Amino acid sequence: MTEQAAKKVGWIGAGIMGSSMVRHLLAAGYEVTLHTRTRSKAEPLLELGARWAASPAEAARGAQFVCTNVALPGEIEEVYFGAAGVLSMAVSGQVLIDFGTSKPSMARRIAEAAARKGATSLDAPVTGGDIGARNATLSIMVGGDPEAFARARPLFEKISKTLVFHGPAGSGQRTKIVNQVLVAASTFGMCEALCFAKAAGLDLESVLTSVGGGAGGSWSLNAYAPRVMRGDFEPGFFIEHMVKDLGIARDEARELGLSVPLVELCLSTYQKLVEMGFGRKGTQALFLHHQAATQK
Repeated sequence: MTEQAAKKVGWIGAGIMGSSMVRHLLAAGYEVTLHTRTRSKAEPLLELGARWAASPAEAARGAQFVCTNVALPGEIEEVYFGAAGVLSMAVSGQVLIDFGTSKPSMARRIAEAAARKGATSLDAPVTGGDIGARNATLSIMVGGDPEAFARARPLFEKISKTLVFHGPAGSGQRTKIVNQVLVAASTFGMCEALCFAKAAGLDLESVLTSVGGGAGGSWSLNAYAPRVMRGDFEPGFFIEHMVKDLGIARDEARELGLSVPLVELCLSTYQKLVEMGFGRKGTQALFLHHQAATQK
């Protein structure tokens, strides 16, 4: 594969994080052919040099790397296995990379279907939120074919700070489950702690200065507590996507025979927020749930 051919990327899905990831690839000289469900969301990237594709299959045509970053199970199914999906156009030598979060069984299914076409696949979910995507400091946890991982490393390095290969197909998604359990727990604790501090009449800035550098510090505290204090509940990561991810974590744990009471608690609380109409808000909007409960 020539260096020029290795820089041809098909990309499907350009939401909060995906759009920043595409920007970094364009800036690094990659030729990106882009498809999203809503073309208007892709316009800023098209203005930067990305090419438009009318379907996932069209985005995949001629690309050495086909990257997907969609959120919901039905979307992933359609993008890969639909009539105009990536796998309908996959050819020998292509590397299919799924940056979204889905069931490990889906990653294995994609890998098996890709192999039948002579292609390879990587499940490569990311963490770091909208900030990490904008700053190209994402952590990428990868499962799949090790040779495909080596080929894709230069692409990964344009958007990430931490890059780890974890093993066979599905291993990246299982690692992402670990991440989401930790994130959900720390965000839950951060929101409850801020609610306590506010009810106690403490100065929140002073509290954060004291606890942020100690054992109570966390990514959620640093990234989301300032947003909560500003009353900013817009998404860096959607609540409805956290519900999906925690559902995957619960189901996978059950398959492994594990009890995960903290996952169950976080999942049920986030589900209540969806019912309250906050599904498209950021996960830090959990603070609103705690605040409402405190005021009762």
